[in-house]
Amino acid sequence: MKLTLRVWRQKNADAEGAMSTYEVDGISPDMSFLEMLDTLNEELILEGEEPVAFDHDCREGICGACSLVINGDAHGPERTTTCQLHMRSFKDGDTIDVEPWRAAAFPVVKDLVVDRSAFDRIIQAGGYITAPTGAAPEAHATPVPKPDADFAFEHAECIGCGACVAACPNGAAMLFTSAKVNHLNVLPQGAPERETRVLDMVAQMDDEGFGGCTLTGECATACPKGIPLVSITSMNKEWLRATRKAAGK
Repeated sequence: MKLTLRVWRQKNADAEGAMSTYEVDGISPDMSFLEMLDTLNEELILEGEEPVAFDHDCREGICGACSLVINGDAHGPERTTTCQLHMRSFKDGDTIDVEPWRAAAFPVVKDLVVDRSAFDRIIQAGGYITAPTGAAPEAHATPVPKPDADFAFEHAECIGCGACVAACPNGAAMLFTSAKVNHLNVLPQGAPERETRVLDMVAQMDDEGFGGCTLTGECATACPKGIPLVSITSMNKEWLRATRKAAGK
């Protein structure tokens, strides 16, 4: 396959960015999208040019690091992570636009790399449980109803990639935050911080400068792990409950 790539290049956070055009040839349909970018970078290095900076780690669809907007879609045309997107999803001769996440809370570091530490601070605000030190308890010491366990696991699948933010027209982080709140709040282990967790994490989310949620649903459509939109409404109920309890109502 021969492709034309239009890639966002930006030297650093303070520099002006622009799209640069590159031609790549000999691309196998079985390559992943990141392997295709590796091929481009090998060619750029051989030509004495600066390679394109992009985030990656596990390349197995687990870590969420491979965050790119491809032809206007978060992670590209398939509902998967960028590292699991294969070039068979494109045709020979295609022109492909590759950009970083676009959100005020995710500033560009260099080229396609953005700073997603805002997500880390949301987790730090309440994404943990109180656990006594000592030996691990027996696996069945705290029974968890099957529906609650399924609900928690569904939300725990969130890998924090940020596709929900990139896809949202408002740049909201409600789907990410709700996934992190819900998977702990539904379990008995998360009960001690149930109210403070949702209040603190939502407050931190707002402080980070993410946009407001209007439930357009683009976040759930783009999520590679299928976190449902109902996650947001569930968190809103938790937030309202916690707010009323804090006010003594």
